[in-house]
Amino acid sequence: MKRINKVITTVGLVYSSSLLGFAQLPPDKTAGTASPGARQVEAKSTFERVCASCHGLDGRGGERGPDITSRAEAVSKADGDLLKILREGQISKGMPSFAAVGEKRLRELVTYLRTLQGSGRVAKLSGDPTRGKDLFFGAAKCSQCHMIAGQGGFLAPDLTVYAARKSTNEIGSAIVVPNKGRDPRRNSVTVTLSDSSVLTGIPRNEDNFSLQLQTEDGTFHLLKKESIAKLSRATASAMPSNYGKTLSSNQINDLISYLVATSGATNAQNAGSDPEYGDDQ
Repeated sequence: MKRINKVITTVGLVYSSSLLGFAQLPPDKTAGTASPGARQVEAKSTFERVCASCHGLDGRGGERGPDITSRAEAVSKADGDLLKILREGQISKGMPSFAAVGEKRLRELVTYLRTLQGSGRVAKLSGDPTRGKDLFFGAAKCSQCHMIAGQGGFLAPDLTVYAARKSTNEIGSAIVVPNKGRDPRRNSVTVTLSDSSVLTGIPRNEDNFSLQLQTEDGTFHLLKKESIAKLSRATASAMPSNYGKTLSSNQINDLISYLVATSGATNAQNAGSDPEYGDDQ
């Protein structure tokens, strides 16, 4: 019982410290009077005081909060949804409400978060999104594994909002050098079961006792580790590593332009669906 009380007290202190930092924020006396640059500085300061302790200074996650700059779940949320979370909090997840900060400051906090996510970057695009789409679903065969806006494959990550959090250089590098900085745990796996049957697919979940494998036909297989006679992991991504040779620089620019254009259209659609915030964009 003492141990339980200690845990509860610790959680309460963490939660209270978040509220304390929030309560110490000065009132927003410059709303509507400061320059955009000054407002961005203020929003950055607000983020560092009320968000960074859990989500990190760069928003990429900390000990008490998840990554809110690169996770698709966070990037794809409409601005109105983010505002609602800030206003109401998510108490069950340990996040308090910050409604008392004021609506103006909360909106600028969302704008600053979008900057951290990469949507504030100015991309100089020389490609053609229409040609890029034809390549994605055609000759480059990207859609065999990747999906955009509900169309395409499912074995590789959904790229609908991928470009919203990446620079054009990062996107180009991911196309030409797909194994750079890649987590090998995302590579395909081939397992030989105790009955001699063989399965190859993408690991979706894995622990010390089981492996959930999705094969190319879309089927999920929940395998007990004790039933696996042999397991081998691919040493590289299934994505072709020769796009730098098989695609021209113009074609790569077309693909990048398509990914950026799609991501921008998706974010704009999300924002436009929020009647409370659409006029301030």
